[in-house]
Amino acid sequence: MLLMLKEMLCFARVAERLSFSRAAADLGMSQPAMSQAITRLEHAAGVRLFERSARDVRLTAEGKALLPYAAQVIESVGAFEAESARLARPTIHLAYPPLVGALAARIVRRLAGRTPAIGVELRAAGRGAAVRALADGEVSAAILATPAPAQFVTAARFHVTVDHLAVPAGHRLATRPKVTPGELGGQVLLTPGSRPWPGLPGRSRMAADDDFAAALDLVAAGAGLLPIPQLLVRTIRRDDVRFVPLDAGDLRITYALAWSKERVTPELMALVQAVQDALWTR
Repeated sequence: MLLMLKEMLCFARVAERLSFSRAAADLGMSQPAMSQAITRLEHAAGVRLFERSARDVRLTAEGKALLPYAAQVIESVGAFEAESARLARPTIHLAYPPLVGALAARIVRRLAGRTPAIGVELRAAGRGAAVRALADGEVSAAILATPAPAQFVTAARFHVTVDHLAVPAGHRLATRPKVTPGELGGQVLLTPGSRPWPGLPGRSRMAADDDFAAALDLVAAGAGLLPIPQLLVRTIRRDDVRFVPLDAGDLRITYALAWSKERVTPELMALVQAVQDALWTR
């Protein structure tokens, strides 16, 4: 019974089609070969699976009872084949800040569509966690806000414009059509990660690494104001926070793909190319 997958496939197909000839045609077999396969399975199981007559084919009560088990075996084998194929193909691990999740998804699609395909395991991580994972070899590469640590190689730089300010819903700036840097004097500005906000007055308060969601909780609690990219403004809906356009000139966060020079592989180079391609095309 352990080696009778082919016979179970035949059983399931005859049960579906209720015809030995049609089931045989579906599986590219002759009708006698199909009948022999069903007979072998019946002998192994010790029960009759089908009632056959010159006019029709019907499942027996035993056949109806055993059919779900055969389907489960077939499904499990299919899952085994799919997972083994996934594990056998080259795979790289990429850490990325949630802010650039759409870019990370495009990279995965590009690498999956190439020949041969390369699998990508994504790990959403703030800067600190991503740097540690990269240093420990847990990920092949990471998208990091620059400057990246000196021990890593970087390429494929890109910028995310910061053009909004998150303020508490009841803040005096919440109803303004636009905020300028001159209105931020005396305010506390939250800074995700280790980068300052150049050209903005006010006092800085560090927030969790690249975690804008956690920083927005601080905004709602009245702990400070948060410069934020429109990329996130379009996807966040909160009643306790307002997003006001920020006229701060060329305020932006620069990111780059980073990796360890000791762990260069052909798959990593394909990743670098995929990131560059994804930045220039949609």
